[in-house]
Amino acid sequence: MGDVGPFPYSSRSQHVPQCHRRHRRIPREPRRRELGAEEALRRGIPLRLLHVWSRDEERRARWVDPATARGWGERTLRITERRLRRRHSGLSVVTAWVPGDPADVLCVAGDESELLVLGSRGLGGPAGYLAGSVSLAVLARLKRPAILVRAHSAPAPGQSRSAGDVVLGLDVYSPSDEMIEFAFTAAERFGCRLHVLHSWQMPAVYGPDMAGVLPTLLAEVGQERQQALGDALAPWTEKYPAVPVVRRCNQGRAAQDLAEASRDARLVVVGRRNRRARIGTHIGAVTHGVLHHSVAPVAVVSHD
Repeated sequence: MGDVGPFPYSSRSQHVPQCHRRHRRIPREPRRRELGAEEALRRGIPLRLLHVWSRDEERRARWVDPATARGWGERTLRITERRLRRRHSGLSVVTAWVPGDPADVLCVAGDESELLVLGSRGLGGPAGYLAGSVSLAVLARLKRPAILVRAHSAPAPGQSRSAGDVVLGLDVYSPSDEMIEFAFTAAERFGCRLHVLHSWQMPAVYGPDMAGVLPTLLAEVGQERQQALGDALAPWTEKYPAVPVVRRCNQGRAAQDLAEASRDARLVVVGRRNRRARIGTHIGAVTHGVLHHSVAPVAVVSHD
């Protein structure tokens, strides 16, 4: 079974050697490390901490020789490993310092792992955040599941991020088995409900007396989508009878509805269709929107 690979610093921050910068960032992104450690323990597999260094990624790194950079990186990994071992009894940790292009290195490591955990810089303010270019490049090429964790994210007062449902965004007419199984398995491990959300929009219709016909059309389309959602989930509810499932099928925009549902979720699961395009970060409009606006961590599951 593969390992879980969370990365304690974004690939850009790995190039910053100054002690005051590094100490300022250590408390800034604990959630990514903690989530990776918890996932590794739940799955019974090692946690792999990977520090990627690239001389070309940032101008300040060009004046640092690889030996010095490696010393700084390995020290950071040792500190992180000790902290995680103290907080998580029985956790097996493997560390590695790797020079190279961050996206290339992370894609290789992610495809060799059971799960990849990435972070974001949290540049979008309280209503959203911007996934970095490295994270988007990795997600667009990765064949294995990955979780993107927001750098600055605090639960609402009186709530805990360890509580809440797993939220799955599902296209009922082309459902992905990989996505659905990942979501059910996550909910089973967490011991929580699975909230399945399908949003749909009314196609444009033309003709006389549309005001009188539209309510009937909306009701018919809504019933059709509800039936399709039930059919898509039927074999999975039989396979995972212990997982409570909440179905929500409504007229709306998928990315917006999933971002809203993320406020009370512990994890949001979306998909990315594998594409053969040579250029561009093709992760899909809905997934792209969720990545930029979700409050909860987002799991991206690639599928054909």
